[in-house]
Amino acid sequence: ELRGTKKMEHMSPRLRAFLSEPIGEKYVAWVDGISHELAINLVAKGFDKAYILLGQFLLMHKDEVEFQKWLISCCGATECEAQESSHCLKEWCSCFL
Repeated sequence: ELRGTKKMEHMSPRLRAFLSEPIGEKYVAWVDGISHELAINLVAKGFDKAYILLGQFLLMHKDEVEFQKWLISCCGATECEAQESSHCLKEWCSCFL
C-alpha cells in the first residue's frame, strides 16, 4: 500500500491529537516526530514551545526539505524525526492557516 493514501486512517494517534486543536502553549514535544532527546536539544536552542518551532517552519516558507535539513544539522534530529515533524507542521498549517 502506498504511503499517504487514506491519510486520516494512517495518521498516528499523536499526529491526530496535535491536529485536533490550535497549537496554543503546547510544548515542542507535542509535535509528532519529536523524540524526548530531540525535544531536549530544541529546548536548549530556545525552541521550547510548538509555536516557536512552527515559526521556524514558516520562516522557511513551509519548505519541508529545508526545515528537515535544518532540524537534522542544527538540532540533531534523525531523518525520520525530521520527516515526521515537518509533515506534522505542514498538516497543522493546512488545517489552521
